[in-house]
Amino acid sequence: MSMRSLIFIALSVVLTGCADSHQWMPQQQALAPLERTQKFYVSTPTDGEYGTHTYKGSGRNTAQIIRAALAKEVHSIRLGPETNHFDQALYAAREAGQDLLVFPTILHWEDRATEWSMIPDKVEVKIEIVQVQSGDVLSAAIIKGRSGLATFGGDHPQDLLPEPVSEFVAGLFHQSPRRAW
Repeated sequence: MSMRSLIFIALSVVLTGCADSHQWMPQQQALAPLERTQKFYVSTPTDGEYGTHTYKGSGRNTAQIIRAALAKEVHSIRLGPETNHFDQALYAAREAGQDLLVFPTILHWEDRATEWSMIPDKVEVKIEIVQVQSGDVLSAAIIKGRSGLATFGGDHPQDLLPEPVSEFVAGLFHQSPRRAW
């Protein structure tokens, strides 16, 4: 094998390791697009954990990422306090006079020192869209992200969420097929 071929192969491996991967998998699709005039209540999930480590602020970061994605589509969004119980979040949304509850749950949160360990950051969040009056789940998805191996110390699990969350949220209003990463 020539030196040029070896360099090309090595460069390809390095560049492949740099890429983050994202995907969102619909669990339940909304039957009709949501209305932009509806009022949304975004519950803040309990902070993510991995092993015995709790990632302080990860729940708030997740809720803020969802809020930012919703802000591209609607005007009325209220961010709720941290809760790990669906019934508490639904009650708070009703008390606040909101139409829809966005109930995220952090399923997996793993922030690694990827630059030296070569273990990628990973995140997995379930998002449910619930009609407040009935308590019916209108739509749900699981969003997953995994960092590339060459992060140079700047990536964290929350950095893996904005793109797939935005895709999921946009799909709630546009009902066109959305791509999954």
